[in-house]
Amino acid sequence: MATYEEFRKIELKIAKIKEVNDHPNADKLYVIIVEVGDKTKQIVAGIKNSYKKEDLIGREVVLVDNLDPAVLRGVESNGMLLAASDEKGLSIVTPDREVVTGSIVK
Repeated sequence: MATYEEFRKIELKIAKIKEVNDHPNADKLYVIIVEVGDKTKQIVAGIKNSYKKEDLIGREVVLVDNLDPAVLRGVESNGMLLAASDEKGLSIVTPDREVVTGSIVK
């Protein structure tokens, strides 16, 4: 079980998807460029089987913004988007109205 203080260390922010590319070394991964406030980040996400590239451009997502960089199949990822999973597949966590990118999710 995590304490409230441990949970507070995770920085969840609103990001907007600006660009989506196929991962060069993985069939199920996208390389995604997101805008988070005044910065741009590259993330790698395993959502290719659930979403078409064109359906992701411009969408706002919830991003874990303070993860250490990770290299996934040879490509660096600097964050993680949140998604729910059930028997129907993945569903990206998004705000229910447009929110300024970089806004903190509490």
